[in-house]
Amino acid sequence: MDQFIPFISEVGFPIAVTVYLLYRIETKLDAIVASIVNLPERIKGV
Repeated sequence: MDQFIPFISEVGFPIAVTVYLLYRIETKLDAIVASIVNLPERIKGV
């Protein structure tokens, strides 16, 4: 049990940062997909 606490402290922070960055990228990708989906409608309006 004593071996797991240093392991969690060493690995936990990089995992937390990775999850945070993946969440941010996902929200930005959703915005890009929405823009691409709306692109044909905007082109037709021109």
